[in-house]
Amino acid sequence: MDSASFIIIALGIVAFAVLSGRLSATSLTPPLVFTAFGLMLGEAGFGLAPMGFEHGFVHTLAEVTLILVLFSDAARIDVGALKTDHTLPIRMLGLGLPLTVVAGTAAALILPLGLSVWDAALLAAILAPTDAALSQAVVTARAVPARIRQALNIESGLNDGISLPIVLFFACLADASHNLADRNWIQFIMLQITLGPLVGYGVGRIGGWLVERAVQAKWMEEAFQGPAILALAFLSYALAGQVGGNGFVAAFFAGMVFGRHLRGQCGFVFEFADSQGQLLTLLTFLLFGAAVLPEALTAVSVPMLLYVMLSLTIVRMVPVALSLWGTGVHAETRLFLGWFGPRGLASLLFGLFVVEDMASPFAHDILMITLLTVAGSILLHGMSAAPLARIYGAAMAAHKDGGRAEAEHREVTEFPLRLGRLSRRLMRGEDQGLT
Repeated sequence: MDSASFIIIALGIVAFAVLSGRLSATSLTPPLVFTAFGLMLGEAGFGLAPMGFEHGFVHTLAEVTLILVLFSDAARIDVGALKTDHTLPIRMLGLGLPLTVVAGTAAALILPLGLSVWDAALLAAILAPTDAALSQAVVTARAVPARIRQALNIESGLNDGISLPIVLFFACLADASHNLADRNWIQFIMLQITLGPLVGYGVGRIGGWLVERAVQAKWMEEAFQGPAILALAFLSYALAGQVGGNGFVAAFFAGMVFGRHLRGQCGFVFEFADSQGQLLTLLTFLLFGAAVLPEALTAVSVPMLLYVMLSLTIVRMVPVALSLWGTGVHAETRLFLGWFGPRGLASLLFGLFVVEDMASPFAHDILMITLLTVAGSILLHGMSAAPLARIYGAAMAAHKDGGRAEAEHREVTEFPLRLGRLSRRLMRGEDQGLT
């Protein structure tokens, strides 16, 4: 890219930032706007940012973004609050997530995609995580009961870290099934999913202790707390790679342990990670539109489109409905929570990093289906978020007036995740949001 491209991108970010408050309750979500912006700038549009799919900057940005997202999301986990107030996301993560992987695998095998069992399972696992940022109008709409908003927010913040070991496991099995001469895949899997957490635990424990002591003793200036967080995230990633573990798993575990050490006094973690992560996320979706999506659009086929539609509907909605059985929530709530499982940043980054190193002959098809699913989710979930939030909110208000929505309107504690400062203010009712 030349200087003119950087100027256009910078102006686009400034323009969106200026209007972000006005757009927050509309169908124009940040991922939708920046994917479309990138599509216009790339070779499929005006050719102002002619970066190819294999461009090193695309992968570097994606790598940095995923490390920060995994670490910062995990740092916000409060297991005690989850057990006490948030039974809905626990059900969706504990039952809905594995059932979604099973359903996605079955759909991939039924459709004429030509995938093996392990390739189908890998595709389903990559598309299992959700991204609340793609339907921000839902999780910031005061018309939607707080318990339901928090359920979607918590699920999307935790399922990327939970899904990652599953993705790695199926990726190893898919690779081994096509390379029978390689007998070291069991050892590789064990190293990836054991050394990563161990390194992450060590870095998070020591780093959290150091930062906690420095903050209490007033040795650390607040301006340097944020950079320390970044350094710990990347330290865990790099150390895990040195010993044969998975760096992304290490970053997630490091964030989890780090957040537990600073529980109640790490507001700076959220603010710093939000500001840095928001910019990285916007750039990632911009490059998705400019450099990645055009290749997926050229590879599209009818079976691929059928899988995309199934993945965004039945494959997600039926498992979520089953996981919420017996919780007392209405059928409308089960449908609402099932539909708003958008596939976004985690699926995109998992696809880029896991599939590119595979020897499977179906690796390219898996990546293309992943990219098409993310693109479809950006459009469908983004456009439907605001109107469906209003419709669902009105239905829940009517149920509440009739005394029939106790489960939905049960009070819960706030569980802040990767939505930004504006979104958390909206969730606390400090802004108007959707009414």
